[in-house]
Amino acid sequence: MNKYNKCIFTALAGMAFFSMLVTSCVDETNFGDDFLEKAPGGTVTSDTVFASAEYTKQFLTTLYSMQYYGLPYRNTSGDAYPCESSNIYVGKVDALTDCYAFTYLSGGIVSNYYLGTHTSNYGIRSDKWSYLLNRVWEAVRYSWLLIENVNTVPGLSAEDAVSYTAQAKCIIASRYFDTFRHYGGIPIIEKSFNGTDVSYKIPRGSVEETVDFMVGLLDEAAEVLPWNLENPNTDAGRWTKAAAMAMKCRILQFAASPIFNDDEPYYPGAADNNAIWYGSYRADLWQEYLKACEDFFSKLNANGTYYLVTASGTRIEDYRLAYRSGYALQTSPEVLLSTRQFAYDAYKSGYYSWHTWGDALGSIHRGYSPTQEYVEMFPWADGTPFEWDKTEAKGKLDEMFCTGSVKGNDLTLTRDPRLYEEVIVNGQPVSLDWTSANMSGQSFESWVGSTNAGSGPTNQTGSFATGYAPIKFLMGNDMLRKYTMWPAIRLSDVYLMYAEALCQTGNFTKAIEQVDNVRARVGLKGLVECNPNKNLTSDKDALIEEILRERACELGMEDARFFDLVRYKKGDVFAKQLHGLRMYRLDDDGKRVETQWYGAGQIGDFPSKYDYEKFELSNPTRYWWINGFDPKWYLSPFPLTEVNKNYGLVQNPGW
Repeated sequence: MNKYNKCIFTALAGMAFFSMLVTSCVDETNFGDDFLEKAPGGTVTSDTVFASAEYTKQFLTTLYSMQYYGLPYRNTSGDAYPCESSNIYVGKVDALTDCYAFTYLSGGIVSNYYLGTHTSNYGIRSDKWSYLLNRVWEAVRYSWLLIENVNTVPGLSAEDAVSYTAQAKCIIASRYFDTFRHYGGIPIIEKSFNGTDVSYKIPRGSVEETVDFMVGLLDEAAEVLPWNLENPNTDAGRWTKAAAMAMKCRILQFAASPIFNDDEPYYPGAADNNAIWYGSYRADLWQEYLKACEDFFSKLNANGTYYLVTASGTRIEDYRLAYRSGYALQTSPEVLLSTRQFAYDAYKSGYYSWHTWGDALGSIHRGYSPTQEYVEMFPWADGTPFEWDKTEAKGKLDEMFCTGSVKGNDLTLTRDPRLYEEVIVNGQPVSLDWTSANMSGQSFESWVGSTNAGSGPTNQTGSFATGYAPIKFLMGNDMLRKYTMWPAIRLSDVYLMYAEALCQTGNFTKAIEQVDNVRARVGLKGLVECNPNKNLTSDKDALIEEILRERACELGMEDARFFDLVRYKKGDVFAKQLHGLRMYRLDDDGKRVETQWYGAGQIGDFPSKYDYEKFELSNPTRYWWINGFDPKWYLSPFPLTEVNKNYGLVQNPGW
């Protein structure tokens, strides 16, 4: 039951209709100057929209286009209804972690967070997540309008009305969570407001109230939605029971975490503020989180459909392709929910796109260079930890990325296959075939003076500012004309959530099994076998650290690392000085040679001997590295102008 109408689901399908709606059907709705104060006007009214089953279907598609899309794809300053998270000039939250250095100095994250100048008295475009400009409140308003009117739409079946309502509830819950994880408790809106309201009082919800509100909506939706999509080719992106249950796990994960669930609030002296914590440590929150994960996997075991993409061979490149296919392809069986803003990536097509601004193959690079700390999180290809000092002592640093001969076509990658899908490292071939998984093309050069890195590692500029370049969601020409979806929830994430819930409730052995399921997909041996000295079957803290590291490797550039550091109040990690790696090519006499290999005759085989220097990143530095981490930064400040409207918004502490 509750099958979806047959139509190709992309955000583009509803954009023309969306333009008509937002200009003349429903009021501009956000917690800004026009929030809930204008009646619907113009020639097209809500009565018109909900007088047609076709219009109502298009209206629902419009709601989908308002969901979070994690890749910056355009400059939104000229858009009537911009989604600020899409703005390349702001910056992704990943740039605030220990995984990436953000080297575009004009970016909002640099000017406010790296420099430590952020205050609550800011414009609407100055925070890492705009409270006003991410279509959250528009999506909430429009979703309630649909829910309140869907049962009166002529020609719309009762089955579709139930399905539309459930999907709208999921959109509300997801939009709330997008905001909740940045701010904590937020005002709870449980209906649309009529346009005649001239004043309103909507107090800020507590953490508990906000969590219960989101979870309640998802539970209601999961009761009626189908477990999976009948046809991923046409319905990709629609909410399902599986997606709703997985989102519930994610919400309860955040709720149970120390940021909200501890003996003390994250900010000293704020114990009376129930919008930022539960008021005490509650073990039952971990149990509730565990129960949600168990319920999900019980349904998965009964219904199937979703599974991790596995490799067709045992080469590192086979595992690379399996991992890549799992997150990047629209029909991936492990993507539980995806969002999109346009259909195809035309690749440097005029958009302010992720590709145009981030690709190491492109002519410019404004953004995300992986750190040495991130690269060292990835183990060797067998799953044993990579340890710099031990590798250096053995004289094996030249083997830390690959061995063998480029010209001899026997190049062997030596690390966790996911490393080469998150980070471009020296010697890594440019292309990975989507069918055969064969690597081809020239190998990337990242030493000082090389073809790709040039002087980047010296000047800390360009694609290889840290000695490394990004590849997640980029993939060069490999991604040309593929669907550019954002994998909002992946099955591997749910496995790792389940592992965390099990660990926090004392079942270490079963927690390790869930992590090992994810590691096995890329050919890594089990956690315990690879870490015999860490007492992972008895040391909860050690196991949590391994789970968080595994999440960073599996979910790179998917926002996971930043929110994991926030959830566990890892101020020490935020304050840690980060590093890059300078490589110097050595000639036969052991002297440094700052010249490229490609384009310079390619004499001999690809260079294989180097000097290595870890260096402190300083272009730019971060305020936290010098001044320490103030816990106020865990949550964002509400705009002071919004707080001053006195509809019930209480500022987060420290701001």
